[in-house]
Amino acid sequence: MGFLVDSQRDGGGDGGYGMFGCCVRTLVRRKQVDSVHTKPERSHQKLAKNLTIPHLVAIGVGSTIGAGVYILVGTVAREHSGPALALSFLIAGIASAFSAFCYAELASRCPSAGSAYHYSYICVGEGVAWLIGWALILEYTIGGSAVARGISPNLAMLFGSADSLPFFMARQQIPGLGIIVDPCAAILVLIVTGLLCVGIKESTIAQAIVTTANVLAMLFVIIAGSYLGFKTGWSGYELPTGYFPFGVNGMLAGSATVFFAFIGFDAVASTAEEVKNPQRDLPLGIGTALSICCALYMLVSIVIVGLVPYYEMDPDTPISSAFASHGMHWASYVITIGAVTALCSTLMGSILPQPRILMAMARDGLLPPFFSDVNKTTQVPVKSTIVTGIVAAALAFFMDVSALAGMVSVGTLLAFTMVAISVLILRYVPPDEVPVPSTLQSSIDSVSLQFSQSSLSISGKSLVDDVGTLRETEPLLAKKGGAVSYPLIKQVQDILNEENRRTVAGWTIMFTCIGVFVLTYAASDLSLPRLLQLTLCGIGGALLLCGLIVLTSINQDEARHNFGHAGGMVFIPNFELFMINLV
Repeated sequence: MGFLVDSQRDGGGDGGYGMFGCCVRTLVRRKQVDSVHTKPERSHQKLAKNLTIPHLVAIGVGSTIGAGVYILVGTVAREHSGPALALSFLIAGIASAFSAFCYAELASRCPSAGSAYHYSYICVGEGVAWLIGWALILEYTIGGSAVARGISPNLAMLFGSADSLPFFMARQQIPGLGIIVDPCAAILVLIVTGLLCVGIKESTIAQAIVTTANVLAMLFVIIAGSYLGFKTGWSGYELPTGYFPFGVNGMLAGSATVFFAFIGFDAVASTAEEVKNPQRDLPLGIGTALSICCALYMLVSIVIVGLVPYYEMDPDTPISSAFASHGMHWASYVITIGAVTALCSTLMGSILPQPRILMAMARDGLLPPFFSDVNKTTQVPVKSTIVTGIVAAALAFFMDVSALAGMVSVGTLLAFTMVAISVLILRYVPPDEVPVPSTLQSSIDSVSLQFSQSSLSISGKSLVDDVGTLRETEPLLAKKGGAVSYPLIKQVQDILNEENRRTVAGWTIMFTCIGVFVLTYAASDLSLPRLLQLTLCGIGGALLLCGLIVLTSINQDEARHNFGHAGGMVFIPNFELFMINLV
């Protein structure tokens, strides 16, 4: 474990940067997170540690598998992938796995509520964390409201038609205003909010039950569809256009579309503070949930594309129409049940993380303390959960949030990007830690071990004598009057070299991120002139390649330790100076 220091400047002055410089320093300061600095008075704010791997898998699968899979298979197969739809899901699953690995590492090393907001505050700074926090709140609020409004029409289909719901639950249009209200969506949001207020373990069990029903519906599609496929000879694959009717580019375009079917594992990271053994359970929970989702998606796509040629698929109800074409009209009820349960579990997964993000922001002073209160009985942020439920229910009742659905993608993109950057920063330039060379760290560990063994001995020596003996026989830096094992000059030189390494790593990470941005922008913006596009691609690719080479060549930080969730604020001089000079 490395030494910790308060990296805030002495004297409390502005360091010669003036008021504007102080404001910039406030935006780029990072959170001190070592457990040594945890304040005892904050212990009552901790959440209950009740979650294990099965609970995390239930949250991850329930939040990821939504009703979109029952529609995406038809749209993507018709327009992009064709019979290669399963490969599109596989590529999207691999891409999402990289993001999942980043979340798993950060969640296990920084096990606290807040998800991407918390990681951004630790690794990047307060300004970016504030932006990510509100982006996540907007994402979960709009996403939950949109999911809730999608439940009522699917629920009505179980009763025969879209107008089969009771009057008090059916959609109604307010005369003169042209607003269509959805009481069923608001009621479902309030029910989920009540479950989340009862306790994290109880709400997770409820989500596991709903998720199990959804998975069983998907297994029915796989098993029954496989039976029909072997019976009819898999007519969907017997096409003159081959397996890639839209080419490899079409398959890749389809993978970009179905990538959003894998979003949801970040809900697992938001519960990190409530996991019993986060270092072990969080990576296993996220990885297992993502693997289950990817396997189910691929199997469903293989079966459905094989039953019906891709160009004959119904883009709105591809699975139901595929079974109906083979005479199994009753299967639409099973599929509708799966869609309803998928939407309900996704709704719970959308509302679950938001109160914890509000609580994390309130802990850091970015929101009123009202949102940081934790109920002593249920040990969940009840006040934040109620506020979240009321806002989401109001949106689901009054607004058609489909027009704002694009904001969900923006929030997800920002969160995933910052999490990937945070992993690099946490590995090479972790916050508030003085790098200690491995040789000096070994000496410290040796002294600590011998001291602990001496304190347990039953000899007649006193503790003071043992400490004195240790100090005489095993000096930390040098032995008085004897040979110098660890010269002070060499240790200072090593520390300076380590500081240089951190500086080089910080600048390299910055240029790598710039290279990724330039390369992505140039490759995706087709309106650019051909020459300019190729030039930007070359510049971005060169920055990215050089950055990866440098990061691979230099060592990662040796003074790693487990982070906690509390602590004060620290300033990072190098990043701070860069931001001030840039402005």
